[in-house]
Amino acid sequence: MPRVTRGLERRLADHVARLADEHPPLRLDDVDFTVVDPVALGRRYGHVLDYMARVELEVDRNVLELTTLLPDPPEVDRWFYADVWQPQEIQHGRILDQLQVELGRSPTTPDTDTVSLKLRLLGALAHLPAFQDVCRMLYYLTGMSTERQAVLAYNKLHDGTAAMGERAVAQTVVAPIKRQEPGHFVFYQLSARGLWEQLAGWQRWLVRRMRTISYGPVGASSDEQRADFGDVMITLGMTADEEMAAKAVRVERELLWAHRQGMDVPPYVLKAFHRAVDLARQRAERSVPD
Repeated sequence: MPRVTRGLERRLADHVARLADEHPPLRLDDVDFTVVDPVALGRRYGHVLDYMARVELEVDRNVLELTTLLPDPPEVDRWFYADVWQPQEIQHGRILDQLQVELGRSPTTPDTDTVSLKLRLLGALAHLPAFQDVCRMLYYLTGMSTERQAVLAYNKLHDGTAAMGERAVAQTVVAPIKRQEPGHFVFYQLSARGLWEQLAGWQRWLVRRMRTISYGPVGASSDEQRADFGDVMITLGMTADEEMAAKAVRVERELLWAHRQGMDVPPYVLKAFHRAVDLARQRAERSVPD
């Protein structure tokens, strides 16, 4: 069973230690929730805040999923997701949720404890070491894509709130959150590159196959949530989705599809983003009175 090599393990451990030291979980007391125009901000970005808050607060379920999917992960992985990533993400969610409450909106309703049957079945197979490495590779790929989507979205939200004159929101809510996301991406990228080099041909084939079947936008596991994600993309001006998709999966394309010359974005990624936007627009059309 491939394990983290000694050199990579040191690099990852140093990186996780640095994240823990330099980026402790954000504190609600440090946030300035002053809003110049709550009605305008809520109308423009309320649903975006709700979606982002829900995704961040579902980190507790994500950890349950990881412990199911990876029964024997490298210790540095467990250290990262349990002691660094989870405490940071939960605070992101609490801050975003508090902001939308300040705007007069209802708190978000995250699912913090449901582990799907599909994941439980994969977890049962993951007791086979070779299959667990396939699951671990999928975890790193999902992490990279999720973090890139988050950074792109937070950049747009920061610029948008600043342009509205909501300086406190831009500077004390969005900016501190978006500063913590790139460090997560680096962890996943280092881990993915290291593991991919160790996988056998059949494992690489299986990773490609499972990724093609399972890829989806972050936080979207139903058509309703996919439409919500599409609404976020539309509001943030991210519907030129080929460019966004290319940024979200750049390393994934390099690792999994280097043998496919000229493939800028894997088709399954574009399909997922197109579907989300289409579902959002179809829902909006249905809500228009006759």
